[in-house]
Amino acid sequence: MDVKELIYKYAIKNAYEHGHAREKAVLGKVIAENPKLKNKIKELIPLIKEIVAYVNNLNRKEIENEYKKYTYIKKHVKEKKELPDFGLKKVVVRFAPNPNGPLHLGHARAAILNDEYAKRFKGKFILRFEDTNPYKIYYRDKNDNGYKLILEDLEYLNVNIDSIVYQSDRLHIYYEHAEKLIEKGLAYVCKCDQNTFKELRKKGKACKHREQSVEKNLREFEKMFKNYKEGEAVLRLKTDLNHPDPSIRDFPIMRICEKKHPRVNSRVFPLMNFAVAIDDHLLGLTLVLRGKDHIVNTEKQRYIFKYFGWKEPIYVHYGLLKIEDGETISTSEIREKIEKKLLIGWDDPRLLTLRALKRKGIKPEAIRKFVLELGVKESDIKVSLKTLYNYNRELIDKEANRYFFVVNPVKVFIENPPSKTYKVRLHPKEKRGFRNLKVGNVVYISYDDFRKIKEGDEIRLMEAVNIKIVEKKPNEAVALFLNESLDYAMKKNLTLIHWVPEKCIDAEVLKAKNNELVYEKGKVEMNILNENVGNIIQFERYGFIKIEEKHRDHIKCIYMHD
Repeated sequence: MDVKELIYKYAIKNAYEHGHAREKAVLGKVIAENPKLKNKIKELIPLIKEIVAYVNNLNRKEIENEYKKYTYIKKHVKEKKELPDFGLKKVVVRFAPNPNGPLHLGHARAAILNDEYAKRFKGKFILRFEDTNPYKIYYRDKNDNGYKLILEDLEYLNVNIDSIVYQSDRLHIYYEHAEKLIEKGLAYVCKCDQNTFKELRKKGKACKHREQSVEKNLREFEKMFKNYKEGEAVLRLKTDLNHPDPSIRDFPIMRICEKKHPRVNSRVFPLMNFAVAIDDHLLGLTLVLRGKDHIVNTEKQRYIFKYFGWKEPIYVHYGLLKIEDGETISTSEIREKIEKKLLIGWDDPRLLTLRALKRKGIKPEAIRKFVLELGVKESDIKVSLKTLYNYNRELIDKEANRYFFVVNPVKVFIENPPSKTYKVRLHPKEKRGFRNLKVGNVVYISYDDFRKIKEGDEIRLMEAVNIKIVEKKPNEAVALFLNESLDYAMKKNLTLIHWVPEKCIDAEVLKAKNNELVYEKGKVEMNILNENVGNIIQFERYGFIKIEEKHRDHIKCIYMHD
C-alpha cells in the first residue's frame, strides 16, 4: 500500500468513527502502521491535509462505502478500571471543601472519587464545609459566597449529597473536646510568640507553658474567649518533641481569630486537623480519600484519634495531579487576580474552575470519566487536558450541528456564478436534514485561505462549486465559475476552501490562546440562527463552540476545543 492510500485509509476510518477526519489523528495512525515514515513527517503533513480535506467533503454514504474496502487493526479495548473496596463493608465518605470560592478541576477529583465510592458501594456521601478560618471564607452576600458557589458546582458534577455539615455550626463540640484533652493533660495553652516557639520546636525543647497544671490551662483556655487578643495565645496538643518532622511537634489545635465570621459570632476557632479528626469520628467516616500532600495532616489527626481511643478510618492518599497544558491555580490566587482585573471572573475561559469548564460546554460526564481513569493510585500523574477534551468530544459530537465559519473574512467576487442553492448536511453522520447555502456573485473566505491562493489557482468551495482565481488584490479576489463537478475536483486534487454566502451574519468567538483571551471575528452562515443560546455546535475546520448570545445580525460564542 503506497503512502497516499495509507493516509486515505485512515482518513476514511477517522471520518467514519467521528463524523469528520482530523489531521493529527490520521498522522498518528499512519506512523503507527508504518514507523519508517516517522522521519518524513514534514513531507507527510501537506499530503495529509489535502487528503483529509477531500475525505471531509464526502457524504456519509460515500464514507461508509469506502470504509468497507479496508481492513483495520482492531483497537485495543481497555479493561474497565474498578475502584478497590479496601475490604470495607460499610462506606461513609466525605468531600470537605473550604468555602473560599468555587471549585476547580483538582477539587472535582476528590468530589467525584468520594461520590463514586458512595454510589458503587451503596454508602453515604457527606458534604462538609470546613469553614473555621474566617480569613479564608469567600462571602460577599447571600447570593455570592463560597457555600453557594460550591453547591452549584457539585450540582453541575451530578454529585449525590446525602447530608451537609457546616463546621461553624459545631464549635461547641470542638470546645468540649478541647477541654477533655486539657483535662487529660494532653493539651496546654501556649503564650509564646511564634519565633520563640519555632526555635524551641526546632531544637525539640518544651516551652515554659507545657507543664502548666490542668487547672491553669482550663483558666487560660477560658481567657482565650474573653481576654487574650489574636496571636497572644493558642491551644497546643502534646505530641513527641523528638518527632522527625518539626511541624508535628506540639502543633496548635485552637486559636483566636478576631475577623468576623459570616455565619457565627465567635473569636476562638479550631484549626483544621483538630476539627477534621473530631468530625471524621463523630460522623462515622470509614474511608478518607485525599491527596498525598495531606500525609502530614493524617499523621497529626492520628494523634487525636489515639488520645480519644477512637478507631481510625482507612486513609488513602492518591498521587498529585499535574495538568501539562493547563494550570489548576489556587482559589485564593484566582480571587486575587479577579480583584485586580487580571481575570474576567470565576468562569474565565483560561481557568480550570468548574464554572469555566461548564461555560465552555464541558459535560460533567466527561469530567467524571477523566477522574475515574486517574483512579486512586499513589503515584503522581501528569495528564493533558486533551484527554478531557477527547472524552467530551465523544459526548458532544453526535449532538453538534455543523456550520461554515470564516475568520477574518475576505470577499471573493465570482463571475458567472450558478446562483444556485446547495443542500449541505447539518451533520455528516446523523440524519438531521440539510442547510441551504447559496453561491452568488460574492462569497467570503478566511484570510488564512486567501493568503495561500494565487492568481490562476483552481479551488473548490466546500460542498458546492469549483472556481478559478483570475485576479487577486490585497484584500479581495475575483474568480471565474468553472463547474460543480466533485469528480473534477478530485481528479485535479483541488484545495477545498470553507466559505459563507454573501448573505451571512457576523460571529465573535471568545478563545483562550497562549494564556490570553482573544476575540476571533468572522462570518458564519445564517442557518446558525436556527440554533438556541447554549447550544453546542461545530464550526467546520475550526472547532466546537457554544453559543452565548444570539441576535438577528450577529452571534457571540465561546470556543470549547477542536
